[in-house]
Amino acid sequence: MSDLVKLGKELEEALRLRTKIIAYKKLDRAADLEKIPGVRRIDRLMTFCQIPDMVRVHEWTVGVTNKDPMNPRCMNMCGLSEATKDGIWIEAAVMATTWMPSHEESLKQQDEYPRMPAGEAIVLAPLSEGKFDPDVVMIYGNVAQIMMLMCGLQKRKYENFHFSFLGEGDCSNSVARCYITGKPALGLGCYGERAMGQMADGEILLALPPAELERAVLGLRDLAALGFKYPIRFIGAEHEPFTELAEFYPQDRVAEAIRKVTKG
Repeated sequence: MSDLVKLGKELEEALRLRTKIIAYKKLDRAADLEKIPGVRRIDRLMTFCQIPDMVRVHEWTVGVTNKDPMNPRCMNMCGLSEATKDGIWIEAAVMATTWMPSHEESLKQQDEYPRMPAGEAIVLAPLSEGKFDPDVVMIYGNVAQIMMLMCGLQKRKYENFHFSFLGEGDCSNSVARCYITGKPALGLGCYGERAMGQMADGEILLALPPAELERAVLGLRDLAALGFKYPIRFIGAEHEPFTELAEFYPQDRVAEAIRKVTKG
């Protein structure tokens, strides 16, 4: 866990993130919350999207059990209850009056929601506090910061990232998808996350498996050594760009790369 803490702090500094990286964990037993220091419990009706804001902005550690007063739809997305056939049918009916064009179309959306298997509790905390080993790491940043983060992942091992947008309830599309697939998952945010979770207009979310954090940080180090770092240096549209680009692509390095490929 100490390695994750160090990597998280380095990532926050390298990308100049506005808020803390979040550690998310699903617990099979609610009693295990007692083992985590400083857990806050919320005693009012809430949505899941409100919790990440409490963690990344206020730096709270927040625990929720399947007995707490959370919106049922949130509970079956974030790992606190199993979705039932009747519950999905009702949720689709509600969504058909708002975000979806019909009940039939809304059921298609419900069928495609990633939903993690249920446990008795979940807990979220700033990763930098090292309170537990997370299942998912949640990183909120502006588009340029998240773009650089994904480029860092690619710098160490190329992979074509495929992301989706399911509409309202996008926290499931990021956190739950990452949990289920073990792959990075991008969330654009939805109306609920922005209205209730205070996700800023320019922010998006990347959910990462903890094992990928080192790959991202090492890749960002490699890119920084070449001159590619955040904040991105503006060259501008009014100038001939190649003089400045030569700092990133020096002729001797380019020539050496071509020689290696040619010899190979």
